Amino acid sequence: MTLTEPVPTETADRAGSAAAPYTIISADCHAGGSHQAYREYLDPEFVPDFDAWRGEYKNPYKDLGDKRKLRNWDNEMRNAQQEADGIAAEVVFPNTVPPFFPSFVLFAKPPTDEEYRHRHAGVTAHNRWLVDWCNEFPERRAGVGQIFLNDVDDAIADVRWIKENGLRGGILLPNIAPDVKWVKPLYDRCYDPLWQVLQDLEVPINIHSGSGNPDYGPYPVSMLLYINEVPFYTERPLVQLILSGVFERFPRLKVVLTEAGCAWVPPLLERLDTNIRSIRDTGATGEIRYGADHILPKDATEYFHQNVWMGVSQPRQADADARHIIGLDKFMWGSDYPHDEGTYPYTRENLRARFSAAPEAEMRKILAGNAAEMYGFDLDALAPLAARIGPTVEEVARPIADLPDKSLERISGDMDASAIK
Repeated sequence: MTLTEPVPTETADRAGSAAAPYTIISADCHAGGSHQAYREYLDPEFVPDFDAWRGEYKNPYKDLGDKRKLRNWDNEMRNAQQEADGIAAEVVFPNTVPPFFPSFVLFAKPPTDEEYRHRHAGVTAHNRWLVDWCNEFPERRAGVGQIFLNDVDDAIADVRWIKENGLRGGILLPNIAPDVKWVKPLYDRCYDPLWQVLQDLEVPINIHSGSGNPDYGPYPVSMLLYINEVPFYTERPLVQLILSGVFERFPRLKVVLTEAGCAWVPPLLERLDTNIRSIRDTGATGEIRYGADHILPKDATEYFHQNVWMGVSQPRQADADARHIIGLDKFMWGSDYPHDEGTYPYTRENLRARFSAAPEAEMRKILAGNAAEMYGFDLDALAPLAARIGPTVEEVARPIADLPDKSLERISGDMDASAIK
């Protein structure tokens, strides 16, 4: 894979000079409302049930139980921390527990038929809250709306609402685990009407890591299995969308895989290319024969360049190095704020550790330009804030010599199981 198009930079007119501070748009941040706030956004018919549910709810997450929870919705705290870290704008994924959810959003399985009505009311309340919260600083926040796939008509209606109400982050697509038998898999043709609407409305589709794993049961090893298998289950939607022909039928879909790194993409595409070409040329892979409906006219690599972008949070060195292979136009840097495994408050150090040798033009693209194009941020509107808080070109170009105390994991982009909700 090669990058053939020129790399644009922020112009001198916009930034003030060629060496103006970087504008940073984090392609991966998280926020959510409190239960008290969500109650105000629920349809009235669900409020009594919500009060009963809330009375039984036990918060299992430390960062949602102490003062750190305020970062999810408190503008003064959040903006101060983001500005201190050099972040001018953010793509906002969910973080707190919406009404009627059994757990954190990314861990919760899709609702069963019995749960659907209440859980759908819960994400509706979150989406309504998110619209108002993002509109408090519209130039800085692109909210990602939530949908379910249980009912395709409902999903389409929610996509239209998300678009009409200005959630520029698009939608968070549920990653269907293999043990979820009550919701059809992403490769089922029943979703074609949904893909059509998402394509026509130019709504970004986001797939976030941490979702799609099966239930490992109540075993001591369960979380260890989870954290080791997250990469595989994060890759599954990309494989399914490519091989099932979704990208062939809907070539203008925009799909973003977030907080999943990107170093794994080239070897995966190489393997898929080999299989697709074998089927195209011989109708078989080994002894397995395929019909005409299995033949794709393009390679997986071509579909990736056509339809897919990567939100690369707290990148490891291998991810940073892979940006040239997947294409600079496909790489969007993310901080994962406010999660403990994210780069806050060491974003500057993280950038210096990973990208000190990178040209300015590349950095302006992966730190802001790509995300601005994908999610509709106005770089001109962000320029005054970035000029005040952003790291300078010279600062990022200075290699790391000494690491701050207790910062190695965040600067390195490493994460252990204790950091997982």
